[in-house]
Amino acid sequence: MHVAKYPEKPDSGIEIIPALLKQQPILANLLELYAHDFSEFHGIVLGEDGRFGYKSLPLYWSEPGRHPFLVRIDGKLAGFALVKRGSEISNREHVWDMAEFFVVRRYRRHGFGTQIAHDVWKRFPGAWEVRVMQSNVSALRFWGHAISIFAREVIHPVNVEKDCERWGLFSFESVVAIGKEKA
Repeated sequence: MHVAKYPEKPDSGIEIIPALLKQQPILANLLELYAHDFSEFHGIVLGEDGRFGYKSLPLYWSEPGRHPFLVRIDGKLAGFALVKRGSEISNREHVWDMAEFFVVRRYRRHGFGTQIAHDVWKRFPGAWEVRVMQSNVSALRFWGHAISIFAREVIHPVNVEKDCERWGLFSFESVVAIGKEKA
């Protein structure tokens, strides 16, 4: 087994690539890892086929306003981000929503997730929402930190209840698109 070193800087070697339809099976496999992690906080039930499944995945190639991304670090598959237009919580139609976000455990707690999130937000200027289950304390800390650094001010989540679930809802603005950053 080859053990790779982490890059010296979190942003070195990170690629966020729009996922092609032919890469849907790769995203489906990563979503299984994500669902397994998430099942600790949410009542996701394993199907009879041994998979959690993600019924909305095909919509990322058939509906406008949905954007699937694969993440690679130093050329190695490291996670994904699913971005969509419209809020699941506030019902605001024109807000960007980080529908799902996942970094494999090997790359966690090294700054990669924060850099990946920042790069995704820069691709889609405008209002953003990130929703986090309140029972997922480590995710609340991660998102609060990542969003506050990005927004250059402390952003606190608003506590919301929807469909008998309690959420922390972060709202903020992205004003810079990639390629339009000032030097």
